[in-house]
Amino acid sequence: MFPPFEPGREDRKRRPLSFARGQVPVRVLIPNIFTLVGLCAGLTAIRMGIEHRWDLAVAALVFAAFLDGIDGRVARLLKASSRFGAELDSLADFVNFGVAPAIIMFNWALEDLRSLGWIAVLVFAVCSALRLARFNVSLDQTDQPAWKNAFFVGVPAPAGAIILLLPIYSQDLGLHVPVLTPLILVYTLAIALLMVSNVPTFSAKMIGQRIPREYVPPVFVLAALFIAMLLTYPSLTLAVGSVLYLALIPVSAYRYLAEKRKAEAHAKTQNGKGSDKEKPAKASSRPAADKTKSTSA
Repeated sequence: MFPPFEPGREDRKRRPLSFARGQVPVRVLIPNIFTLVGLCAGLTAIRMGIEHRWDLAVAALVFAAFLDGIDGRVARLLKASSRFGAELDSLADFVNFGVAPAIIMFNWALEDLRSLGWIAVLVFAVCSALRLARFNVSLDQTDQPAWKNAFFVGVPAPAGAIILLLPIYSQDLGLHVPVLTPLILVYTLAIALLMVSNVPTFSAKMIGQRIPREYVPPVFVLAALFIAMLLTYPSLTLAVGSVLYLALIPVSAYRYLAEKRKAEAHAKTQNGKGSDKEKPAKASSRPAADKTKSTSA
């Protein structure tokens, strides 16, 4: 869960951004502005949760998750990635996806359990911090196979925050189901444990890099449809999305194991080819030695 690392070691491939005469280009500030706006959205979600304005709390949290998903891409597109931006993004993620959903869930249902409910949200916040710390450490590991880039280890913090609020979405759908507080407490602890678990989940990092040309119009249509559904039926869209994400966790684990077996089989094949190449060389060296002995005799 916690691979060893050297705190003072810096990646040699990374070079700090240097600017002439102490001036910083505006393009370097843009990703950090996105991060700070997302942090403000997360803090606003906390306030809305305290005031029991659940719709606005969920909307602010989803907006923070959206900004968290694009600030890194904006930084890479503008070539404005920096160590300062990475640290700021990590701190904002802890507030937005560790503290904010925990406060919202506590004020919505777990407050009835008093100290027991507070312990549950503390566990969720701590697991979120551990998840983010593990992710930051994994960024320095560049020796892992390429196929592992399609998977996260555990549920990411933004996804954990969104699916944690699934009971709130269900209530907004008008199902009129009584609030089962003990069940919600168990659900909160389960999501917290999924974030720090070693269960592989699909990664969205590979999405949007390169797609075939014929798929561009359908992608635009699906994106417009998703935004329209999210704005028109937010609770239904978030509930369906959360359920689908939870259902895809076993699928991602199966795909991960399949890719792992395929990589191991490929490695064994390569090793077998290497050993086969060495065998003829050894066999050919023996006759040479015997020939030398006969001539010397």
